Amino acid sequence: MAQSHKGFLGCQLAHSGCNGTIHWGPGPGYLRYRSVWPLTLLALKSTAYALAFTRTPGFQTPSEFLENPSQSSRLTAPFRKHVRPKKQHEIRRLGELVKKLSDLTGCTQVVDVGSGQGHLSRFMSLGLGLMVKSIEGDQRLVERAQRLDQELLQALEKEEKRNPQVVQTGPRHSPHHVVRWVDPMALCEELLLPLENSPQSGARLLLTGLHACGDLSVALLRHFCCCPEVAALASVGCCYMKLSDPGGYPLSQWVAGLPGYELPYRLREGACHALEEYAERLQKAGPGLRTHCYRAALETVIRHARPELRRPGVQGIPRVHELKIEEYVQRGLQRVGLDPQLPLNLAALRAHQAQENRVVAFFSLALLLAPLVETLILLDRLLYLQEQGFHAELLPIFSPELSPRNLVLVATKRPLGEAFCVLETEDS
Repeated sequence: MAQSHKGFLGCQLAHSGCNGTIHWGPGPGYLRYRSVWPLTLLALKSTAYALAFTRTPGFQTPSEFLENPSQSSRLTAPFRKHVRPKKQHEIRRLGELVKKLSDLTGCTQVVDVGSGQGHLSRFMSLGLGLMVKSIEGDQRLVERAQRLDQELLQALEKEEKRNPQVVQTGPRHSPHHVVRWVDPMALCEELLLPLENSPQSGARLLLTGLHACGDLSVALLRHFCCCPEVAALASVGCCYMKLSDPGGYPLSQWVAGLPGYELPYRLREGACHALEEYAERLQKAGPGLRTHCYRAALETVIRHARPELRRPGVQGIPRVHELKIEEYVQRGLQRVGLDPQLPLNLAALRAHQAQENRVVAFFSLALLLAPLVETLILLDRLLYLQEQGFHAELLPIFSPELSPRNLVLVATKRPLGEAFCVLETEDS
């Protein structure tokens, strides 16, 4: 195994010709190894890439951030306030897709499930003119969303006064916020109720969720399938490790019939990592990669102290690369509720630290499989819908560098044909 982890993912292989040196990397300064990777590893890399759904959207690197990397040029200033660049990109792209899908399917109301602070709901309602119900289980997030609604309305009114050329073509409707937990295994009546100012009869609903966590994405699929009021779906999943088993995966008969279809927690958790961002970190080979080794060492200490404690969540520890390994372990123990003054075997910790490159290489191998695991989970959802006679597609709508979970599952109850292709295109 190479002594450096730099360039492990996303590298290009090219023979130098006569001296037998192997070149890894896209340009000057890349690494040179004196041996070829094992063919089994090269085959694994090629197979994983070939079998995974494409994560490349139908547009170039977002032009919206060319002028300013922190402000989308495709959103006006009021819609950018309190919204990070990643979220600006996500709400604009998904919001525009939902608008197109709503028009194509004749939906009269959009239901945003797991809406958080309401950024997507606000853009769809106040920016795109859709009738939106916003459902969130956290009362505090809903209260903040309502405050942000009022703040945005005031900002839009001020903008119109400053710029008379801005014409509001119709009345503005703020999102209707509802505090409600959606049970993945039960029907949510609130989700299906029409808004007061929308048609009471013959309502056609479009369900959407931007990175709806774990089983919440599954709940959207189930409501779409069993409720005649729901005509369309646009779901971006997240947090696959929180899927219930059974119940959240597998959903389709086809995947359930595969030998070895089971996905343990570690694989599902790995599928949530950012492949593109990590490849960039490897290229830079910065000290921040030390986190993996430190976290592995902390896990050995936790399991020795509390063998029954599995998968403890360790909150982020700032500036890990500046800490000694024993300092990191002590802070980590405190974060999982253990005594930070537990006696530590410093010699063993130093031995763990010496394996830093191997830990990074192991993590890279696991991450190499991440898109393949995500593909299986999303394929299961796609087939679940198709097995019941519905029309569904998976479309990469976000830039994976900005938003790693960038595949949206779109479904309708009547065929759209070529119109599916229109959904992922950029508006002019």
